[in-house]
Amino acid sequence: MISAFRSTPEGFVQVETFEDGCWIKVVNPTEKEIASLVKQFGVWIEFFTDPLDTDERARFEVDEGNTLILIRSPRREPEEAVIPYITLPIGIILTGNVIITVTLTEVDVLEEFLSGWVRNFDTNKRTRFALQICYRTALRFLRYLKEINRMSNQIEMNLHQDTTNDQLLGLFNMHKSLVYFTTSLRSNSLMIEKISYSNQLEMNDEELDLYEEMMIENKQALEMANIYSSIVMGMTGTFASIINNNVNLVMKLLTSMTILIALPTLVSSIYGMNVDLPFQHSTGAFMLVMFSAITASIIGLFVLLKWKIL
Repeated sequence: MISAFRSTPEGFVQVETFEDGCWIKVVNPTEKEIASLVKQFGVWIEFFTDPLDTDERARFEVDEGNTLILIRSPRREPEEAVIPYITLPIGIILTGNVIITVTLTEVDVLEEFLSGWVRNFDTNKRTRFALQICYRTALRFLRYLKEINRMSNQIEMNLHQDTTNDQLLGLFNMHKSLVYFTTSLRSNSLMIEKISYSNQLEMNDEELDLYEEMMIENKQALEMANIYSSIVMGMTGTFASIINNNVNLVMKLLTSMTILIALPTLVSSIYGMNVDLPFQHSTGAFMLVMFSAITASIIGLFVLLKWKIL
């Protein structure tokens, strides 16, 4: 799907043609649509196909005056999804007097611009608009990291009350999202640094300030992702150890109960044999057997308590 938008004095509007100063939004294009865009703008076909690869790393590339900024962006998955957050690439192509974004699916960051959440952006200022997309991506990472932290804290509170496999799996899936975030943020950081030392983007003072803010926010998001990942991983290991310890306590209790039950059973089994035994013809034989069984159980219980097995 291909659509075009442009900032005008009347506001942000959708346009029918690819005129100068417009933003061309490309989502999951067909081969025919890609071929048409390549022919019209004279851009490498890889600039359009690489952002469609979900595993493509972030990078900055320039070819014959055309610039590709490929950045990894976070996306919140539906509630029924196993992994709550993933990352997807966004291709930002600066060619001629237009800016083109290429994504495999709709992404949250670009929806912010379409829905009016982002103010003071102008599609005519291509470099500034591209930097704003990268900046909003870093902010979106920070927002989702805070959500992951709140969700993991809620799971931790639930685990203190009742430890279940579903909750541990929830923590594990949180950790997977954090691994995706950490890898993507690290890749974004390398791409942002390349923009600086390549000197391919001509930035004015306002754009340089925006670039520095983008770099700071991305570094902060990377640090938060590393911290939260370590916390969630440690939490998962801790509660897994608690579960194993609880199982060991139950097994120890059951083993101790088996021993205590076996002692009176041993005494009664001996006097249940069909052979002559001491006191078997005595009138107090039954009481003697019961006394011996109870005494054996008490001695066994005392030994288990002394050895701190129970």
